[in-house]
Amino acid sequence: MSSQSIADQVERFAKAKETNNTRVLDIDQFFDASQFEGKNVLVTGGNRGLGFQLATLLVQSGANAIVTCRRSNEDIETLVGKENVLAGVDVTDDAALRNAFCKLSASGTLLDVVINNAGYFYDPEELVTDDSLNFEEQIKQINICGIGPLRVNNAAIQAKALAPNAKLVVITSQAGSVEWRAVQNKDKGGDYGHHMSRSCCNMAAVLLSEEVKKMGYSVHLLHPGFNRTEMTKKYADILDKEGAVEPEVGAKRVLYEISQACMETTGKFVNCEDGLTIPW
Repeated sequence: MSSQSIADQVERFAKAKETNNTRVLDIDQFFDASQFEGKNVLVTGGNRGLGFQLATLLVQSGANAIVTCRRSNEDIETLVGKENVLAGVDVTDDAALRNAFCKLSASGTLLDVVINNAGYFYDPEELVTDDSLNFEEQIKQINICGIGPLRVNNAAIQAKALAPNAKLVVITSQAGSVEWRAVQNKDKGGDYGHHMSRSCCNMAAVLLSEEVKKMGYSVHLLHPGFNRTEMTKKYADILDKEGAVEPEVGAKRVLYEISQACMETTGKFVNCEDGLTIPW
């Protein structure tokens, strides 16, 4: 896995912004679905968007894909099988998470990979200058995106639902990089809740990586890139300009990085577009 200094990384991103030509990994040259054959992989929020595409590729690869979601639907039940959809599971609900993972553990299904994908993005842009800050929504985003993955991973560990050498994957965002705010949000700020929630998420994941490495588990923070999902529709006017891709492409990028992840890369913050380490 290649890496760059913070200065080099920020310069690369700034240059890409200037030319509107962000480097995009041709993922089909690298993605090997067979890496997940026979693996038990759980995806939170797997009933739509990027999560659904992750589940789709996992099924196609021969993995046993298990999905948690708040509300099930016919598409996801047809895809992974009704028995593999754990509905009514919100990442802010400790009891529901514990019950879901205890159910898996009791059935003898030990997870090789947990993909923390569930998230939430408050649609209006928050600004101090027009008095549009919504503190309640900020707390909601921190609860779901920041603390949610930690709840999920904690429940999996407490229920003894993880296989040896399991990978705990957190789908986060470069929005959590403090260093990049001077590039991406220069002179404008905004989206306070979103950025704070992702920084919170990243800190929790790095702390977790240090704690559970002695248990044989690794933790991986992945920025999936800019995907055309329901959560990013607020950016409709810049999707083409910024090189946003369909969720299927984003899912391949994510699964490729997961296949490459190991204990040596635990706690790293990686951009799935190019495999580079994102500065904190």
